Amino acid sequence: MQDRVVIITGGGTGIGRATALQFAQAGAWILIVGRRATPLEEVASVSDRIVPLVADIQHEPDIGEIVQSATKRWGRIDILINNAGAFAQRPLEKVDQQLVTSLFATNIVGPTLLSQAALPYLKVTQGSIVNLSSTFGHKAAPIISHYAASKAALEHLTRCWALELAPYRIRVNAVAPGPTETGILERSGLATAIVDHIKEEETERVPLGRRGTPEEVAAWIVDLANPAASWMTGQVIAIDGGLSIA
Repeated sequence: MQDRVVIITGGGTGIGRATALQFAQAGAWILIVGRRATPLEEVASVSDRIVPLVADIQHEPDIGEIVQSATKRWGRIDILINNAGAFAQRPLEKVDQQLVTSLFATNIVGPTLLSQAALPYLKVTQGSIVNLSSTFGHKAAPIISHYAASKAALEHLTRCWALELAPYRIRVNAVAPGPTETGILERSGLATAIVDHIKEEETERVPLGRRGTPEEVAAWIVDLANPAASWMTGQVIAIDGGLSIA
């Protein structure tokens, strides 16, 4: 990974943060993107190889700024990690247009537009895209239908892009984490008691008997982006303690 240039959305917390630190340890240069300056700056303070940028992938003008920030600083893009994501738990009878639109804007539209903007540079470097899905992108569950549907769409985009971009030697893969201690439940607006109940219930369902850590997921993201995986594309790797097969 020495001197490869990586863009990571949602890079200030959870899996994005862990991924940035592991790429930095491997010698890459990393642009971490997010909507909140404080967590981004905290991650960047750990390594001079990490640069923070406050931007929102839901806002189309920010997409160009992300790509330009990386290319002006380092002159290239080798790896794009579409990690930023939104979660919502809502029964069908209480779903509204704003919720569905917001979920798909973050989980589908943002990664699409950013991948498109980075594409000219990825063609030059014969780079790699890694998308962040979820166990529930391929495993049905109640109450989270639209979140799950957005991740299912991202998994299929991964497979379609892998075929479309293969002539340019651009690889596209995804990781699908199970319940992981990232803070996304707390940031979703759910009450603390509900979050605790969800975590307890998830832990009971995971065959390995625990929730995952961001570092465990990040290790697979880095591996998928590594040139050592140069013959692997169009794959979705489940990292979920066996939940997807339970």
